[in-house]
Parts: sequence; structure tokens; C-alpha cells
Amino acid sequence: MSEPFDLKGKRVWVAGHRGMAGSAIVRRLASEHCDVIVAGRDEVDLRRQADVEAWIERARPEVVFCAAAKVGGIKANDSLPAEFLYDNLAIELAVIHSAYKTGVKKLLFLGSTCVFPKMAPQPMPESALLSGPLEPTNEWYAIAKIAGIKLCQAYRRQYGADFISVMPANLYGLRDNYHPDNSHVPAALIRRMHEAKESGASSVTIWGTGTPRREFLCADDLADACVFLMQRYSGEEMVNIGIGTDMTIAEFAETIADVVGFKGKLVYDTSKPDGTPRKLVDTTKLAGLGWRARTPLRDGLARAYEDFKHNHV
Repeated sequence: MSEPFDLKGKRVWVAGHRGMAGSAIVRRLASEHCDVIVAGRDEVDLRRQADVEAWIERARPEVVFCAAAKVGGIKANDSLPAEFLYDNLAIELAVIHSAYKTGVKKLLFLGSTCVFPKMAPQPMPESALLSGPLEPTNEWYAIAKIAGIKLCQAYRRQYGADFISVMPANLYGLRDNYHPDNSHVPAALIRRMHEAKESGASSVTIWGTGTPRREFLCADDLADACVFLMQRYSGEEMVNIGIGTDMTIAEFAETIADVVGFKGKLVYDTSKPDGTPRKLVDTTKLAGLGWRARTPLRDGLARAYEDFKHNHV
């Protein structure tokens, strides 16, 4: 473990502050006595290197949380491969390189567990990266995220930049993307269950068999872990962030139905792809540093559902 990195009094840029992960990090930083700075899309296009560099030169952040990304579920990845690859690569290149060029003291890059091979050992250790073929349904996003991890490693190795990467499990929480076609599992299920309840529908159809196992991490726990690691970790190897337990998609869907109050039947469309059979991250490294998730799944989902009702209905 390195010497603690104090955020107090520093200018901290959260790139992607409007998204689920970024907004959670902004909320968490409120108690760290730092100067949080953000930039909307009207101020800077994060895909444009020159724009990002010029903005950083003006804003002069000392610390960067890179939570900006184009995200979505299996359908979005499958139908928008060029956008998922290009946009995410462009954002990473612009933010990470500009942070280095302007002398940012520390940067944290948010990856994704989709970077792990489809048949990675379970739970997935950090060392499983690049040890086998990716899950085809989200390989575009995964390849971009792997590039971001490698960029951080390369800038650390070549330039001595204190850039670190984290791999969060599947996220849910406030400010999620509830797009009917392009959202990921938790948001899609919350929306569908709510709409089915409101319309009096007798059933909700879920992609796949319901048997794949997933780990679900509350975005507020992710934010807490990111701040913890920004303060206490400095190393080339990425760090997994998760809760250490998983459940089937069917069990997760039943939990959401219960939280939302949908009493109908859950139907599984087995003609649709399941994706990776199991995704559980090995959190041994993070636990060894002294961090553990605190939010019970049902409590976190209840807060997410309230947020959905207030902001998306």
C-alpha cells in the first residue's frame, strides 16, 4: 500500500458526472472537503482530444475520476458496435492523455467486468485479464475498456503517471439509463416491471434463460470504493470492486418484481442470448486493503426504484 493520497483542498474533476457512476462519485466526494469540478457536454466533447486538453488547461484539475463512457446492454452493444468502440476509445484517449500532459497528480479509470474472458475462472481474479476470448455480445465495449486499462498501465510505466484502474461489478443505482432498448439489466428490469404493473400486464418477458449468474453492486458502494482506492492504492494492476456474492438473473428479476410490486409472471425468451454464464469478481485484493460493500441489495434497489419514479416516469 502506498502513502495515503489526501483529496482535501484539491481540485477534482469527475468526467461523466451525469451518469450513474459519475454522479455517485460526486455525491461521495461531498464529504472529502475537495473542490469538485464538472463539465457538461455543452462545455466539452470528451471524444475530442483538443477540446479536452483545452478544457483541462483552463480548469486545472489535480485529480481525475474518469467515469465517462458510452454504456448499454447486450442489445445496444450488438446494434451499435462502431459507436461503442469509437466513443469509448476516444474518451479514454482524450481524458488520459490530457491528464498526463497537464500534470494531473492522480487519475482513476473505471473499467468493466466485461473485460474478462467469457470463460474466466470464477470468481474472476484481476490476473484473468487477456487470458482468453471475450464474450462476443459485448466485445466492442470490452476492447475499448481494456485499452483504457492498458493506457493507464502504459503511462505509469513510461512516464511514472499515478494512474490506476478499477473493475466494478454490474452496477445499479440512482441516475441509471432507463432507455427502453439500450439499457442494461437492472435498469431495463426496473422499467419493464414498473410499466407492466401500471398497465396491469399479466407477464414480463426477460431476455435469455434466466440462469446466468451476476453480481450486482450499488453505485454508491462503487463510489465509496473509488474514493477509498484513490486515497490508498497506487499500482499498475487493476482492482476489482464487487460484493463477493452473485445470483441468477431469475433471482434478481424476482427481487426487482418484489421491490416494484409487480405480481405477474416472469417469462424467459430463450431465443435471446444469455451472455457470459457467470460474472463474479474476486475481491480478495480490495478486501485486503480494508474495503467492503455496505448496501444490501433490496435497500439499494428500493432507492433506485424511487429515483426512477421521480425522474423517469
